[in-house]
Amino acid sequence: MSVELTVNGSTHRLDVEPRTSLADALRDGLGLTGTTLGCEHGVCGSCTVLVDGTAIRACLALAVQAEGADIRTVEGLADGDTQHPLQEAFAAEHALQCGFCTPGFLMLLAGALAQEPDLDRDERRLDEVLASNLCRCTGYTGIRRAAVRAAARLRANGG
Repeated sequence: MSVELTVNGSTHRLDVEPRTSLADALRDGLGLTGTTLGCEHGVCGSCTVLVDGTAIRACLALAVQAEGADIRTVEGLADGDTQHPLQEAFAAEHALQCGFCTPGFLMLLAGALAQEPDLDRDERRLDEVLASNLCRCTGYTGIRRAAVRAAARLRANGG
């Protein structure tokens, strides 16, 4: 099948099998390897991308389902050479170690903070959001601090 995907503002036409996951289309078809594959069962969250602004597990979505949607991957998070506040906060707060889960957390939080700019002000809600992705290295403390730092900066910058 031929599918047209709009990823990080650019439109791409790919030939895919009907069962090709969005994650595989992004990685293998477009070379966007920032979308990492961990469990491939939707549990770990490493493959999280934004589809029309909502965080989804790209390993569970089919590429054909994403046709016509606006897809944003971690490669599209920065604005040219200017890192997104989440990327800066993750570095400043030492919120990554091996980095495997980091793209998924960045995209999860980018979507969550766009929908809930005050997410960091509700500790339980922030913990609930962060619990949807798995990290085996950091213990989440740095990730939590990075989310709070980035949220404050995004609010100060008007979104």
